[in-house]
Amino acid sequence: MASFNRVILVGNLTRDPELRYIPSGTAVSDIGLAVNDRIKKGDQWVDETTFVDITLWGRTAEIANEYLSKGSPVLIEGRLKLHTWEKDGQKHSKLRVTCDRMQMLGSREGGGAGGGGGGRGARGGSSRGGAGGGEPQYDDSEQYSPAGGPPPSDDIPF
Repeated sequence: MASFNRVILVGNLTRDPELRYIPSGTAVSDIGLAVNDRIKKGDQWVDETTFVDITLWGRTAEIANEYLSKGSPVLIEGRLKLHTWEKDGQKHSKLRVTCDRMQMLGSREGGGAGGGGGGRGARGGSSRGGAGGGEPQYDDSEQYSPAGGPPPSDDIPF
């Protein structure tokens, strides 16, 4: 049976990033994201907010800590992960998103940045330049493309 674990969210930070380093020296940052949705209840449209906890790793965590703050708009791409722990004899669990790619949204004037960041969590990743409103974009793609898409080709399809 096939499985697929992919999440793409766009929302605003609910708090400033909390940067820390694990013993291996890898940066880790936890952020909260508020994702709004409009649903119709009866004859009225109502805003419904979902709060999601997200973990960023490596250079992505450092970039988030440097450029993002409470209220910053951001796009997060990642995967769901269930965290379980025991406290006072009771078992607890929480579904979180582990970020594979982050794109900062908004303008420089508005406090957000036009660039982005990405990382593959504990698997590591590399930072590569890209395009995103003239700002660098960091992701884990193995190939670099200044347009953010596939590498240029001499075969033009038209």
